[in-house]
Amino acid sequence: MTASVLARDLRGFDSIDLEQLNELAALQTRVDRKYVVAAGMLGGVISGLDSDTRALEIDGVRASHYESVYFDTDTLDSYQAAAHRRRRRFKVRTRAYLDSADCFLEVKTRGGRSVTVKERIAHPAERNSGLTDEGVDYVDSALASAGIDGLGNDGTGSGETGARALHPTMVTRYRRTTLYVPSGRSRATIDLDLSWTTTDRLGVEGESFSTPGIAIVETKSGSTASDVDRVLWANGIRPVNISKYGVGMAAIHPGLPSNKWHRVLESQLLPAAAAAPSHLTD
Repeated sequence: MTASVLARDLRGFDSIDLEQLNELAALQTRVDRKYVVAAGMLGGVISGLDSDTRALEIDGVRASHYESVYFDTDTLDSYQAAAHRRRRRFKVRTRAYLDSADCFLEVKTRGGRSVTVKERIAHPAERNSGLTDEGVDYVDSALASAGIDGLGNDGTGSGETGARALHPTMVTRYRRTTLYVPSGRSRATIDLDLSWTTTDRLGVEGESFSTPGIAIVETKSGSTASDVDRVLWANGIRPVNISKYGVGMAAIHPGLPSNKWHRVLESQLLPAAAAAPSHLTD
């Protein structure tokens, strides 16, 4: 299934705009669950949802193009902290909304109290593969608040420290559809046409792979499971531990530690990538 086919399946749902979605499903306290779903099963999942489900629509479009550039150090501090489940970890990326030309710098941290904080500021779209001086200061402040320090101090990199030790390592692209489920005021995102591409510190892209037969679905609900979760469970689809950055790096760099994502890589993502013409191309 492609994003255009999904859009056809969603035609029976009314639309909702971004302002309404944020008002109705802000979800200050939420539980996130992620699923890897064979694209061919999405039609059955959609048909199992209540008719009052609504689809986010922006300028008449229900599947928006996203591009995220992830930043890490020479020694992959961000990746390693996630792969080894370290108590303090972080993720830095720019996220570009290609249909609107909006772009944000996002910092996600997990500090000593195991509380995950996600923050973002506007970022120039033409510089999505690099950090501005303002962005460097913002990242340094966010990392310091989470008690994360020492980036670039291992003596193996460029000599830069803190956020200046970060450089682009991975680009992900996909088309995202967002659903609002009135029951429980929950939301879900469906990502299709996924691709991962490595990049060097200058933003020059290299090796890549894609998974056209796979969707990543993420539900965001309150303390109880959402209707989308229940429909997925009824179809035999269970939550998985997945990070777009983590699985992309592990797939393209098989020497990296990947136990955290090994099962989903071996059983779903790598077989889907192997069936795609662009699998691991330079």
